[in-house]
Amino acid sequence: MKETPYAWVVVWATFACLALIFGVSYSFAAFFESFAAEFSAQRADVSWIFGLSGFVYFVLGAGGGMLADRFGPRIVCSAGMTLIALGLLATSWASSLLAVYVSYGLLVGLGIALVYTQSIVSVQPWFTTRRGLAGGIASSGVGAGTLLVPVLVAMAIGPMPWREAMQLLALAVLVLGLLAAGLLKRAPSNASSGAGGSATGLSLRETLRSPTFRWLYLATVLASPVMFIPFAHVSASARDLGLGEAFAVGLVGLIGVGSLVGRFAIGVVADRLGRAQTLVLMQLSMGASYLLWGAAGGQALLLVFALWFGLSYGSIVSLLPAICMDYFGGRSVASVVGTLYSGAALGNLLGPVLAGAAFDFSGHYLGVMAVCGVLSLMATWASRQMKRCGQARY
Repeated sequence: MKETPYAWVVVWATFACLALIFGVSYSFAAFFESFAAEFSAQRADVSWIFGLSGFVYFVLGAGGGMLADRFGPRIVCSAGMTLIALGLLATSWASSLLAVYVSYGLLVGLGIALVYTQSIVSVQPWFTTRRGLAGGIASSGVGAGTLLVPVLVAMAIGPMPWREAMQLLALAVLVLGLLAAGLLKRAPSNASSGAGGSATGLSLRETLRSPTFRWLYLATVLASPVMFIPFAHVSASARDLGLGEAFAVGLVGLIGVGSLVGRFAIGVVADRLGRAQTLVLMQLSMGASYLLWGAAGGQALLLVFALWFGLSYGSIVSLLPAICMDYFGGRSVASVVGTLYSGAALGNLLGPVLAGAAFDFSGHYLGVMAVCGVLSLMATWASRQMKRCGQARY
């Protein structure tokens, strides 16, 4: 069935939503030193902010997905954008690190939980033949936000206090976020339906009983520390090498560049090679990229690492919703994807924190990189097991 023109409006609205929320999330790298200096905190202490935010939006994403399945993505995502703006504003007034944990870690995390899953899964039911391409374009908003927002925030922190930069970021999220969320719309039932006119597929309970989902969930759990440690620590690693602040924060932007390439290119490749097989390859690629981080002694290898890691990470994230649609259908897709993303919660919470603690203890990240390499191999194996469990049905 040919997609309706409004399907592409949803794609670009989702692109904008994802660019905003992950631009906010990964702007943490730009605020890292400001938080450490303001509150006289060590790296492990500051890393809790990023970890808490990710833990909240991954754990509560399933609940947000259920709300979207019932009320539609527009209402739920608009509420999320409002909460993110309020969290950023409250952070700009914080007088202690504990207050930042609550405002940025918890409130911003809750807002992202109401936007992330609901916006990205709103794309899949609109498409049939070009589902991989549409999902890749929409999810590339994560890469665009990762590229642009942290760099813009870092530029703003130069001429103004970090608190004022945070307030400007809150205003941008409120205005642009509500505009983008207002364009989201639930797909017509016949876009992903069977002959009866209702969306086909498994219920959430049926999906949770599926061995295919269990292997996919395990792969997500194992890969999550590998995914999120660089966002919190690669900039700090560059500073340790004596590289400038602009370059250090710009590495997060370069991860965004790689992510953009991955999300656009992998959608087309996966539609031909197969999304499950492509996921296996990208899990392996993400772990291999850490070899460059471990060997880096200056700008060149860090640049290549950021691009390679970003391409692998962006490909994985863009594949997951489409794989869920392939294997489990559109009946409860928001709830299914939200539940899958909860597997990344502990890795997002503890990965950056433990990496920071390991650095505070040893003075380097080599042990962290070795552990991430092992986890990546295990995630690759779990993804292969998922692929072997059965064929895509929807």
